[in-house]
Amino acid sequence: MSFDEQIDRRGTHCVKWDMMEPMFGVPAAQGLAMWVADMEFRPPSCVQAAIEDMAAHGVYGYFGDDSKYLDAIRWWMATRHGWDVDRTQIMTTHGLVNGTALCVDAYTQPGDGIVLMTPVYHAFARVIAAAGRRVIECPLALRDGRHEMDFAAWDAQMDGSARMLILCSPHNPGGRVWSQDELRGVADFCIRHDLILVSDEIHHDLVFPGHKHIVMPNAAPDIIDRLVMMTAPTKTFNIAGAHTGNVIIPDPALRKRFADRMNALGISPNSFGLHMATAAYSPDGAAWVDALMAYLDGNRRVFDAGLNAIPGVRSMHLEATYLAWVDFSGLGMEPAEFIRRVEKDAKIAANHGSTFGLGGAQSLRFNIAAPRAQIVDAVARLQRAFADLQ
Repeated sequence: MSFDEQIDRRGTHCVKWDMMEPMFGVPAAQGLAMWVADMEFRPPSCVQAAIEDMAAHGVYGYFGDDSKYLDAIRWWMATRHGWDVDRTQIMTTHGLVNGTALCVDAYTQPGDGIVLMTPVYHAFARVIAAAGRRVIECPLALRDGRHEMDFAAWDAQMDGSARMLILCSPHNPGGRVWSQDELRGVADFCIRHDLILVSDEIHHDLVFPGHKHIVMPNAAPDIIDRLVMMTAPTKTFNIAGAHTGNVIIPDPALRKRFADRMNALGISPNSFGLHMATAAYSPDGAAWVDALMAYLDGNRRVFDAGLNAIPGVRSMHLEATYLAWVDFSGLGMEPAEFIRRVEKDAKIAANHGSTFGLGGAQSLRFNIAAPRAQIVDAVARLQRAFADLQ
């Protein structure tokens, strides 16, 4: 396929485009939607073929015999991540926000503290608060324009009330691929403070050349008695609407507690997502991801060069994900002013950094998974919006 193809998603019940004007005041006809984390690309042809086969059959009943689906997950994790997964450890949720919510429900009680390394994916805090738990924000250090972990500061924050840590690996926003030493540090932090570790690795396939993602079970094998792994095909293959996530739990006791909550809530996967995941986790899917990342690398370079040419603006260097984290603090403006310029002058909808927690207020998150022409257009709009500073 050509990643340069322009696909009009307006009027298709697409939250990213159809909710842009109600939520950001950016007009649908002239605006660019760069907020929701899905891509402007069709998925691999093997995924499309799987859905077409379902449509041709024409009967949409309950899904049974998930052996091919489980084997596809196991093949993908082994070949792409060097991780040998036992099929009995895999459970399927309605995406990983649902998986996160189930972890909060299964392993904590109302009032318990849950550690987040902020700024971080905003849905984590939303789920925690809705469940009556408390967010404990452990701010990431910002050193030379790069997020880094600060275990000494975080140790000093712990008061014994935390029961869980949710890790975003690779990190969203900011795109860090955590190193072996950093992941080992997270594991040791969880052991020191007796925390369940939920490792959300949904972006683990979206890693740029020169970087290597390490799955937590390989980084710290001794952590598996307190580890919940979350992965998914949805970000990788742009099938977020499938709401299909893999929650992989090595420890039998932890796995039973999670399965009990799934059973109590009557959760089971939909057949469309299982067929799409089975097709995607394949050699054809792997070839598509490799081509995707080469294309996104070009987008990253265009976007970073254009934004970094604006005095006082800095786009954080991405090691993974397609979500650019742009720091506007060098402008000396209040957030309301640079947001106004982005939304009203450039007519671009981007995520407000404050929603990601401590350390985010001076930034915006932009989705660069779009045809190159749209990225060039976005850069030109943003440069015009701040032209008086140049």
